[in-house]
Amino acid sequence: MKIQFTPEDIQFMQARGSNPEEVQRQFSFFEKGFDFVNLDRPATIDDGIVRLEEEQIEELVEDYNQLVAGKTVTKFVPASGAASRMFKELYSYLESESEEVVVKAKAFLTKLPKFAFYEDLRNAMDKDGYALEHEIEYQNYKLIVCYILEKEGLNYGNLPKGLLKFHRYGEVNRTAVEEHLVEAAQYARDENGLCRLHFTVSPQHQQGFEQLLAKVLPTYEERFGVKYDISYSIQKPSTDTLAAELDNTPFRNEKGELLFRPGGHGALIGNLNEIHSDIVFVKNIDNVITEDKAEPTFTYKKALAAYLIELQNKTFHYMKKIEAGEVDDMDLCEMLDFASTELMINVDDDPTPEALFEKMNRPIRVCGMVKNEGEPGGGPFWVIDDEVESLQIVESSQMNSKDAAQMEIARQATHFNPVDMVCAFRNYRGEYFNLKDYVDETKGFISSKSYGDRSLKAMELPGLWNGAMARWITVFVEVPLATFNPVKTVFDLLKR
Repeated sequence: MKIQFTPEDIQFMQARGSNPEEVQRQFSFFEKGFDFVNLDRPATIDDGIVRLEEEQIEELVEDYNQLVAGKTVTKFVPASGAASRMFKELYSYLESESEEVVVKAKAFLTKLPKFAFYEDLRNAMDKDGYALEHEIEYQNYKLIVCYILEKEGLNYGNLPKGLLKFHRYGEVNRTAVEEHLVEAAQYARDENGLCRLHFTVSPQHQQGFEQLLAKVLPTYEERFGVKYDISYSIQKPSTDTLAAELDNTPFRNEKGELLFRPGGHGALIGNLNEIHSDIVFVKNIDNVITEDKAEPTFTYKKALAAYLIELQNKTFHYMKKIEAGEVDDMDLCEMLDFASTELMINVDDDPTPEALFEKMNRPIRVCGMVKNEGEPGGGPFWVIDDEVESLQIVESSQMNSKDAAQMEIARQATHFNPVDMVCAFRNYRGEYFNLKDYVDETKGFISSKSYGDRSLKAMELPGLWNGAMARWITVFVEVPLATFNPVKTVFDLLKR
């Protein structure tokens, strides 16, 4: 169904940077739907997931500095999401008197002094004449929760996770952003001691990031002997998607204007596309641990990056030989073996040098995968698409839950995705790939949302590490669970 946009609609879309033709194309998915992923089998050790031996890891870490010499390195941190979902139980406590909610909230409040933001909370309440210890003693819990979440207090319910105080270090407390500074100093510095970090932020929060970092950077630069180069970008309004009514017609607000909603983290492929670095680490803002427990993270980040560079160097060597026409039958066998066993590329359909060249001429990512111990998140699978087999990170929303055979494959998964990636997107000539050329547009999904008291359908673009990178060369490497420390709820901070 073609939408008949009014002249006012066209003007409205152009003013916000949306392309009417692209909006029309995306909107058609509400009617025809997105394809479910066709799972062939889970990726497992020796069948899609590489397990590095201890000796290999040591060698990769030892070689890391030499391998990155002369290269630019950036740490890319998606950090635009608000922390409101992190405090879901506390919001429920304000709105509900159910015994389960009350018990959980009280358990949180009795452990309040253990949290890094405790002193800030006490100071905020003290300014308004409330003594925090007194309010805890007299169980004025809802007052305390309001001061944690709302503007008169810490405003944590409206801030991004990056600006929240996560960890205690004696008399000093660190935010999530500061933990990323510590990490970057260990593995994302170049030979001149320059650490590049890029945060994707919401426009309303960028000033908060800038103010915090202006205050703390000198301390970390002095301690680690580095210089930080911090940059920011926002999720562009032009990547928002048009919402739909339940009958698949465009959703309009009370003013009669088209309603656009954020397109999900897949929209950040455009932000990543603008990062001009040889090696890019991608890691979520909330996946950090205290420094005393971070050594496995430092080790495996270096190992993954070194592994990536070694794969890339060999790939470029073979591509140059193919381009020069210097490939004999023995060379081709060696190249095909490398492509299938190390790059995990399907080479069976056309094993010619020219076809191999095209398959190797793509962005590459090495993704850490953790053993599945019940944590939420996408998983590594072998997927069949147009009769071609490839490795993909697949979310449950991309699977057909009504297909028993597909669900059985999903249940067999041994690992899951902690969003731990090292990426390279220069080609063998040193030119940057256009990452938007490697997105599988059919791998978005539709969800049910609301606008006030009205229900609507919302569309999310293919996820950043799912459909947005579906056509990259993808290599999975097992990493220890100690490298995965997400803070999804405020209670997770007590695990530190």
